[in-house]
Amino acid sequence: MNQKTPYQAFPNSFKRDLLASKQLIGCWCSLASPITTEVLGLAGFDWILLDGEHAPNDVATFIPQLMALKDSSSAPIVRPSSNNAVEIKRLLDAGFYNLMVPMVESAEDARRAVAATRYPPQGIRGVSISHRGNRYGTVADYLKVVNEQVCVIVQIESRDGAAAVRDIAKVDGVDCIFVGPADLAAAMGHLGNPSHPEVQKVIAAIFADAKAAGKPAGTLAPADADARRYLEWGATFVGVGSDLGAFRNATQALRDRYLA
Repeated sequence: MNQKTPYQAFPNSFKRDLLASKQLIGCWCSLASPITTEVLGLAGFDWILLDGEHAPNDVATFIPQLMALKDSSSAPIVRPSSNNAVEIKRLLDAGFYNLMVPMVESAEDARRAVAATRYPPQGIRGVSISHRGNRYGTVADYLKVVNEQVCVIVQIESRDGAAAVRDIAKVDGVDCIFVGPADLAAAMGHLGNPSHPEVQKVIAAIFADAKAAGKPAGTLAPADADARRYLEWGATFVGVGSDLGAFRNATQALRDRYLA
């Protein structure tokens, strides 16, 4: 069982380590169950992403999963369904400090994502005095200091996004550039084939642009060879699998041991 120190959200230890370009290995969480999330939290990944874009999650299902991770060393990250200020506000109020915003295609998209996570005057986040994110009003000076504790990861997964990476990375409040390899491959005409040389060339260029801007870069790479190659290319934030994939592969392997 993992014996690491539980993740600390306030101050945000994950954001500190991310900005220091520490190697952070994580896992996607798509099963929308607090029990499987709790089991995943025992493994000791650096981070776990709770998915609201391609998994059957919403605020009501996210909160029990956050509760299940309270004693885990893994930092919870949430991916909203879109770059939507109202949804992002609700996720922050629910207790998330780390967000991965999908389909960011321009510096303006990035600025909107960051603004949604900040209270005025730095942003447009709506104010509630008592919510789960500030432990129902018990966190001292929460409104004054929380802006700097929120971590924003932007997802690059289109031709426009790839072309705009340098400008996106310059946006104040963008903490990490993340490549969505499947959607990027589809956008480049290689649906289902992110390993295509043209896609790989663009991914390498995105990592290089992020590094040039002083921002960490990451991606999702369930295949071991891909994950290790991306780490060699300079990615420091890498998802190496998912709860759904692990469950599916393990159950299939168990079946195959006994049934022809």
